[in-house]
Amino acid sequence: MFELHPTLAADTRVVGGLSLSLLLMMDDATWPWVILVPQRASIREIHELSVADRAILIDEVAKVSEAMAMLFAPDKLNVAALGNVVSQLHVHVVARFRDDPAWPAPVWGRCRRSVTSRMLPPH
Repeated sequence: MFELHPTLAADTRVVGGLSLSLLLMMDDATWPWVILVPQRASIREIHELSVADRAILIDEVAKVSEAMAMLFAPDKLNVAALGNVVSQLHVHVVARFRDDPAWPAPVWGRCRRSVTSRMLPPH
């Protein structure tokens, strides 16, 4: 049975569900940042998903990336499945901007969490 890892639950808000993945918003307004978590029990790596689920995950990542690009017009989208801290398979999609506080470095561990929302699309 699928259960969301406690760290992901603590660091995110549930946005909704896709056909395979739970869609989460990172609780850090420094960047528009969402996370897709395939709703499959005990999966740590992409290759552990069935062939069909891998295809669905890639399609969901592409669709979420497209939506993020349309909503936020970022300079770059970062897509990553690291899992060094949280082993449950999850894919980050982060909208990056040349003027963001960590550019061009990765977002992890660079800045304190922000409460000022950047998740609102530009006017």
